[in-house]
Amino acid sequence: MKKALHSVFITLLMLLSGWIGWSANEYQRDIDSQVITDSEAETLHENWGDLIIYTPEDGTETFSMTNALTAVAVIKSGMEIHPPHQHTAEEFMYVVEGNGTWSVNGEEFPAKAGDMMYAKPWDWHGITNTGDKPLKFFVVKWDGKGVKVPAQGKR
Repeated sequence: MKKALHSVFITLLMLLSGWIGWSANEYQRDIDSQVITDSEAETLHENWGDLIIYTPEDGTETFSMTNALTAVAVIKSGMEIHPPHQHTAEEFMYVVEGNGTWSVNGEEFPAKAGDMMYAKPWDWHGITNTGDKPLKFFVVKWDGKGVKVPAQGKR
């Protein structure tokens, strides 16, 4: 009887550990080389405009990145997605269309099609559409795998 209970316990433990490994891999798995079409992307309609998400930040990993967001934002005239902000991730933003104002660490700069901004972890950054037409930008934001995130305020 004791041997049978031990076998059942071991079997349940193996099943549980296999399930935990499987479920973690479902949510934290490197994406494969692929093409993601615009019809496969998720579009969020917000009061400031639209966000077209190709890889969602939460749970997308590549060979060297975790929390990898790739998206296109279309901001309505006079709007911003949110005020300047900061986070652990590195981020590139490339203006595809329109005009606006970059905010980087409290300074403001003109933003126009063809311009790109890079923000290091914890640097304040943002963009506002100050033009009379929609401002469209492409964003890539990520945390590095195996790279220790610097403490806020330290680099």
